[in-house]
Amino acid sequence: MPPENAPRVRFRWSRYHAMTIAVPADKAMRDRIISGIGALVGIIATGLLVGSLTGVGAHMPLLIAPIGAAAVLLFAVPASPMAQPWPVIAGNVVSAIVGVSVARIGAGPMVAAGLAVGCAIVAMALLRCLHPPGGAVALTAVLGGPAIQASGYDFVIAPVAVDTVLLLAMAWGFHRFSGHSYPHIAKPITEPAAADFSREDLAKAVADYPDILDVAMEDLEELLRAAEHNAIARRARGR
Repeated sequence: MPPENAPRVRFRWSRYHAMTIAVPADKAMRDRIISGIGALVGIIATGLLVGSLTGVGAHMPLLIAPIGAAAVLLFAVPASPMAQPWPVIAGNVVSAIVGVSVARIGAGPMVAAGLAVGCAIVAMALLRCLHPPGGAVALTAVLGGPAIQASGYDFVIAPVAVDTVLLLAMAWGFHRFSGHSYPHIAKPITEPAAADFSREDLAKAVADYPDILDVAMEDLEELLRAAEHNAIARRARGR
């Protein structure tokens, strides 16, 4: 039996819940619903346009699964660096090229899958076009079935490149109406710094952080400056 004066340890469910379920600091549910509607319209329109423009539907799928993952980025998190036009287009196209090239080696399915995804990540990183659905594009090229493998490098053009460009165009038009900035351009900091940190301090903090942050340096600095201004205003009000 523990002594009566021993500190009582409480099970804090919120701590363990937060470790497993990350709640994004985004806006109201309205934006999430609107982004879902945008993805719905964008995917349908992209599929229909691919069929009418290329005629690949007879022997190839009009849409491939990675395009669904790209839609999540394009419509739900348009400010992400991985959702900008260059990563979206180049990431998918480069990954498709890598995947088709690996498929032609003739390695076993699991070895080919690992090579395709790993080499696609390296290629995207070197070209500064890291786009998570690109890994799925590379995987589709080696495990997508006989029709995809038989198409060879035509798979890079249709459906991958055509799907990607059309979906990107749909996302651009959607965000013009939804009020979001896309392509996202970070606002430069022009006013005097209110906080004690500098850009160099922030860059070092990001470099020392153990994980990769999916946020542009300018956006992070703008957010921290705004938080500092809010803190100054709150202290001035005596709260």
